[in-house]
Amino acid sequence: MLPLESVPNFSEGRDRATIAAIAAALERHVRLLDVHVDVDHNRSVFTVVGGDGELVEALAGAAAVAVGAIDLGSHEGAHPHIGAVDVVPIVPLRPGDRERADRAARNVGERLGELGLPVFLYDPPARGPAFYRRGGLGEVGRRLETGDLVPDFGPARLHPTAGAAIVGARAPLIAFNVDIRGPLQAAQAAAAAVRERDGGFPGVRALGLELPSRGLVQVSMNVEDWEAAALDEILERIEAEVTRGGGEVVGTELVGLMPAGAAAAVAGAALGLDGFDDSKLIELRLLEGAEDA
Repeated sequence: MLPLESVPNFSEGRDRATIAAIAAALERHVRLLDVHVDVDHNRSVFTVVGGDGELVEALAGAAAVAVGAIDLGSHEGAHPHIGAVDVVPIVPLRPGDRERADRAARNVGERLGELGLPVFLYDPPARGPAFYRRGGLGEVGRRLETGDLVPDFGPARLHPTAGAAIVGARAPLIAFNVDIRGPLQAAQAAAAAVRERDGGFPGVRALGLELPSRGLVQVSMNVEDWEAAALDEILERIEAEVTRGGGEVVGTELVGLMPAGAAAAVAGAALGLDGFDDSKLIELRLLEGAEDA
């Protein structure tokens, strides 16, 4: 049986002691594959894999650390957020494990509710994280008070320092950022050019953000359907839009890990190989054989 993956996002990217404590809590139960820390976003993204029960324990333990250490009242960061434990996706590594992921997400949500967090089970794309973050933390509090939002677990009020949490099962996606030298408007225009809701690529969510510590701006993206929206085509569209806006693309950034199939698609496009996909990757073919043995 394959493990489940989780990619929890915590609203802390500056206090190294807190980040290390969260990592240690995760590693007590599961395998930690990657940690992505961003000072400007003031956010850390962890990638872990483990068995269903172990994953629930790891995420509950890490959330307890975050709730005790992170105070959103003094939090400043470019990335939209509504919680110290902002979003906790559970990712099945194969489509047939979606039911397992849904069950694990509910178990995680229940444990986070016990920490005093109102927990929303999200269901992308209709009710993804952006639906709950709309208007920011204050607006979420108002929606809870009026009954416009009803948590699936936990109290119907914000935690006084840690806000709320969003938990759910989803398919693998790619978190991909493009750094730009130029005005914020150039990043915002490029984000609008590629995101789905403004007529861009299917399954692409994008924002234009400032990166004060680097003197840059950024198009921050989630590519939720990487088979329908190739990274090389998205980047090409952004570069064209940024150039028109008087800016310059100076780098790209992968947040966490990405599916091998997406990397293969980009490599195939760059090399002009027709029909090149992850079935052509020897390591994955060998792993498939090992799993079947």
